[in-house]
Amino acid sequence: MYKIVRKDMLTPTICRMKVEAPRLASAAQPGQFLIVRADEQGERIPLTISDYDAEAGTVTIVTQKIGASTSEICSYEEGDSFADVVGPLGIPSDFTEKSAEELASKKYVFIAGGVGTAPVYPQVKWLHERGVAVDVIIGAKTKDLIIYKEEMESVCDNLYICTDDGSEGFKGLVTAMLEKLVNEDGKKYDQAIAIGPMIMMKFATLTCRKLELPVIVSLNTLMVDGTGMCGACRVTVGGKVRFACVEGPEFDGYLVDFDEAMRRQRMYCTEEREATEHHTCRIGRGK
Repeated sequence: MYKIVRKDMLTPTICRMKVEAPRLASAAQPGQFLIVRADEQGERIPLTISDYDAEAGTVTIVTQKIGASTSEICSYEEGDSFADVVGPLGIPSDFTEKSAEELASKKYVFIAGGVGTAPVYPQVKWLHERGVAVDVIIGAKTKDLIIYKEEMESVCDNLYICTDDGSEGFKGLVTAMLEKLVNEDGKKYDQAIAIGPMIMMKFATLTCRKLELPVIVSLNTLMVDGTGMCGACRVTVGGKVRFACVEGPEFDGYLVDFDEAMRRQRMYCTEEREATEHHTCRIGRGK
């Protein structure tokens, strides 16, 4: 059993949970994910690790209520336990393999959209702890949907907030802010990393290509099984079929076939809608 030691509702539909998982916490690295199974009958839900504390033996996950299984996870409270929390899975972020000298010469910019802000945080934190220069752009529809603002401010050099309605920060898309930073403000970056909705990552990649800026994207949203056996996370990268859960989740954005990936995301919409309509909360079975 994996006990929930803290729960916070970041928005009405997004919850953050700190979960006891000592072995996972001691092995986790930025960019990796884990799988949660709420109870013995629960679906396997891949979630990117949004923080980890080896000393405390905890990992942090952020879940948005979208369908039946994510709603089930969010219904759990402090003191409840999940049946399974498995990980860390996936390949760590590429920068974790770079030398201190190489990292010191780089300037990173992270482009975070919506819930994608949560997995960006441990990556920025890791780089910040090693003295690497990092700027972060966070995008949301409105200021009420911005998450991790204070946490991100504490670990990055500059934080830029974008909202569709202009309720906070820059009014417009994250791609427009990136272009403004580079073309108008004279910012120079060596590497971009974009995490968020697939459509956002697609246009962030197109913008980065225009700016001649290398970009890495995370395809964790495609996963189902998390072990490469179900094949749901198949994606074409550089003309070859890759499996996001075992060969990713991070890939060179220039090489990803985003249109195919977005079609794959829609494959189970009917089943998910039916599951949500017939969902009955099983809270308590995993205690």
